[in-house]
Amino acid sequence: MDSGGRTATATLRGLLDLTRPGNAIAAGVLTFTGAFVARGFDAAPLAVIAAVTATVCATAAGNAINDYFDRDIDRINRPDRPIPRGAVSARGTLAFSVALFLGAVVAALALPLAALAIAVANLLALVAYTEVFKGLPGVGNVVVAYLTGSTFLFGAAAVGRLWNPAVLVLFALAALATATREIVKDVEDLAGDREEGLRTLPIVIGESNALWIAAVVLFVAVGASAVPYLMGTFGVAYVAIVVAADAVMLDATRRSFTDPSIGQRRLKRGMFLAAIGFVAGRAAAAGLV
Repeated sequence: MDSGGRTATATLRGLLDLTRPGNAIAAGVLTFTGAFVARGFDAAPLAVIAAVTATVCATAAGNAINDYFDRDIDRINRPDRPIPRGAVSARGTLAFSVALFLGAVVAALALPLAALAIAVANLLALVAYTEVFKGLPGVGNVVVAYLTGSTFLFGAAAVGRLWNPAVLVLFALAALATATREIVKDVEDLAGDREEGLRTLPIVIGESNALWIAAVVLFVAVGASAVPYLMGTFGVAYVAIVVAADAVMLDATRRSFTDPSIGQRRLKRGMFLAAIGFVAGRAAAAGLV
């Protein structure tokens, strides 16, 4: 392969890395989960496809724009990211993120008004996150927590069931668990954030205090996970999986005090396991398992 071909391949790989494809696809899966938990297999397939497409594009765009704004911090915390390693220029990253945002908007226009309102609010929050919210102690964590949890709300709104009780609990559980993970990630990124002059929660109140706050938030999330069973919405299939998910997340929080990197990765796994619990609960309630 000549140098031009290698350069093009490196650029394409860089653009793909900007989107954090694993995270973008996972967000789409969460939107599908919200639609399924809200309505089961009665959901309109075109609405679900549009919602998933909008979520994947918006998440990818948000990840790219975050890399654009964080390019100086990433030279310290994440030197392997596309901009610091020279795979993609800052200007190219900005243009790519705009294209992805437009794709998300086009897909969202096919959805009901409630879903469109969530999409607009989330797009604005994604754009403002790095420049406005990220450096405010705790505020950036709350914004990311809402954005993650709202993928379930978006899926439910796309099929006309925004206020489904199980989806609201799923939103709360995901948002609280994400807030915990984001605080742990701030502890992990302490050096680069301090160098950049950011005022994240661990910088302002100390690592140990921030981690204890994260632990308390997760305890609330674990309590919320019991609500669908106590309400009689979901049964044993849900409990079996969500208890395992709670155990994974609690252990991850404990590990965060000694190794934030491992802790935040395990928290993410626990969150997805909890989402599987909601899918299993919905399927069992519909007599599918």
